[in-house]
Amino acid sequence: MKRTLIQNASVISVDPAIGNLDRADLLIEGTRIAAVGPDLSAADAEVIDGRGTIVMPGMVDTHRHLWQTVLRNIAADWTLSQYFAGVRVQLGGHFRAEDVYAGNLAGAYEALNAGVTTVLDWSHNMNTPEHADAAVEALRETRGRFVMCYGNANDEWLPVSGKPTNAADARRVRSQHFSSDDQLLQMGMALRGPQYATHDVTRDDWALARELGVLISVHVGDGAWGRDRPVAWLAENGLLGPDVVCAHCNSLADDEFQIMADAGCSAAMTPEIEMQMGHGWPATRRLLDAGMAPSIGIDIATCNSGHLFQVMRTVLLVERAFAHADAERNGGTLEEQLPLDAQDAIEFATLNGAKALRLDHRIGSLTPGKDADVVMLRADGIEMAPMNNAAGAVVLAGHPGLVDSVWVAGRRVKAAGRLLDVDESRVVGLVNGARDAVLARAGVEPGGRFRPSGY
Repeated sequence: MKRTLIQNASVISVDPAIGNLDRADLLIEGTRIAAVGPDLSAADAEVIDGRGTIVMPGMVDTHRHLWQTVLRNIAADWTLSQYFAGVRVQLGGHFRAEDVYAGNLAGAYEALNAGVTTVLDWSHNMNTPEHADAAVEALRETRGRFVMCYGNANDEWLPVSGKPTNAADARRVRSQHFSSDDQLLQMGMALRGPQYATHDVTRDDWALARELGVLISVHVGDGAWGRDRPVAWLAENGLLGPDVVCAHCNSLADDEFQIMADAGCSAAMTPEIEMQMGHGWPATRRLLDAGMAPSIGIDIATCNSGHLFQVMRTVLLVERAFAHADAERNGGTLEEQLPLDAQDAIEFATLNGAKALRLDHRIGSLTPGKDADVVMLRADGIEMAPMNNAAGAVVLAGHPGLVDSVWVAGRRVKAAGRLLDVDESRVVGLVNGARDAVLARAGVEPGGRFRPSGY
């Protein structure tokens, strides 16, 4: 059994029994975390000098459409309506299986490079069975941890859709690729829900997902489409439960948050996209007030970065801005307590994400016995030194360039700032080629000059 001992690091454990330690060691044995604490010893272990570093759990992204990495930043200045028109109406149908493979491969490596060891991949461009196989193949190749949520073909997605999901192919994917639930790559279902599909189709989709026994993720409360009480309808039809992750939640009615909480649902926020495209303000405070544990995600690379440092900052700063504005409206200033602290944001990006994906028994904190999904960041350079608050440094100054090393289930996939055993030029070539091919087939001019009319 391989043993790795990281010594003398600043440790953010996200485990209340351990806390944050200014100088401590972390021992990995095989695939698991064996111990966390000062002055550990381990015979025959590979010793890594952790001085000047921060060690934390691998981050968990609970909502990302990896295939859209091919369209990176194409929608930098688009509204949500333009996104639907551009990506769904004009581009999505032109993706070949190899284009989905390229997008998933590049997006998955991007996540690992940034210390995101787990991603819920909302794979909603399954135009053929070959597209589904390509999505799975790319994720498996990267050696990260993923919940690949099987979604619909492009032409089944234009709202409000009455087209059924390809149930036979979903069953095939489950049996062919996900016969075991005890693997790094697991299956979920990306369901359209009552905002984007008819009620009859939504009921059928839910029945299929529960037949397959997989996690369900659904968009609710994203902009104008989310104001028709989608969560209340799901509850009234017996479709909510602990197996459901509700993404966005911005424009839900106030009582729908308690409905989600009472049903045991989880929530995934993607605040950067939500504010840019008009979904509404991030639902952080409303989720917390209902007793829920918010998690966070990237959503789409079409107009966003691929790392959670920026999302953590966004969540934190938006909530703080709200608190200051409320205090000012009440005739004063906020003098003592900010509503969220940096540790809260780290929990959103780690343990809360693990809980949302029903994986907190395995990941999300540096707890002995859990899988060793671990990230080590450099904190001894000019942009981080001197380090006075490790959690604050991660959230307010962190970026992928500081990620020195990453382990997934005990396997080191990044070291000394570089992904291991990855031909990055090949990956970049594949995703560039996929971009060129998709845009050419769609008759779209590259270079930021594509501005679709709204849907």
